[in-house]
Amino acid sequence: MEPITSFAAKCAALPQADIDTDQIVPARYLKVTDKDGLRDALFADWRNDKNGQPRRDFILNQPQTAGASILIAGNNFGCGSSREHAPWALQAAGFKAIISTYFADIFANNALKNGLLPIVVDQETAHQLISLCQEEPETRVTVDLEQQTVTLPGGQTIPFPIDPFAKHCLLNGVDQLGFLLSQEAAIEAYERSHPPRISTID
Repeated sequence: MEPITSFAAKCAALPQADIDTDQIVPARYLKVTDKDGLRDALFADWRNDKNGQPRRDFILNQPQTAGASILIAGNNFGCGSSREHAPWALQAAGFKAIISTYFADIFANNALKNGLLPIVVDQETAHQLISLCQEEPETRVTVDLEQQTVTLPGGQTIPFPIDPFAKHCLLNGVDQLGFLLSQEAAIEAYERSHPPRISTID
C-alpha cells in the first residue's frame, strides 16, 4: 500500500446521490480477487451502452476528466453491498480520494483498509467543489492527510475527520496486517516477560 501524505490533484465531479456499490462495480465483475482489470469495471453500466460502447455523455468518459484522481461524489456514496471491489475499482482507475458529504460505513472502512481516502465535507463545500469542477475542468485541490485538510483553489482550507488508527496506517502505507507485523518485536518482548500460560487444550 502506498503511503498517503499530501498531494495536489485534479478533480472530477459525479454529484449523484446514493451511488451504490453495484453501480460502482457491477456484480458480474466480482469474480476477480485482486485489482487487475477492475479499471474497466468502474461504473461499467454507466460508462458503456448495451453494446459495450462508451457513452459520450458520461463524465468519466469525457476528455476533461482524464487524469483526475479525486472524485467529488454525491451524498451517501458507497451504499449497498459490502463488496471490497468497489474501492479496488476506484483505485484501479487512478483515484486516491473520494470527497462526499456522507459515506456508507462499510464502504468507508473498506476504502481506508485499501489505501483509498474517503473525505467527508459539509454540503456547502461539496457544492462549491462540484461547481468548480463543472466550470473549470482543470480544478485541482490539495489534500493534506497529516493536517486533515482539503485546500481549495482560492486558498480556503477545509478540515475533515478521520479515525486516528486509519490515519496512521494511511500515512505509513500499511494495512491492519502490516501494522501487526510492525509490532512483532513488542509482541515478542511481551511474551518473554510473561510466564508460560496454562494450556486449555491438553
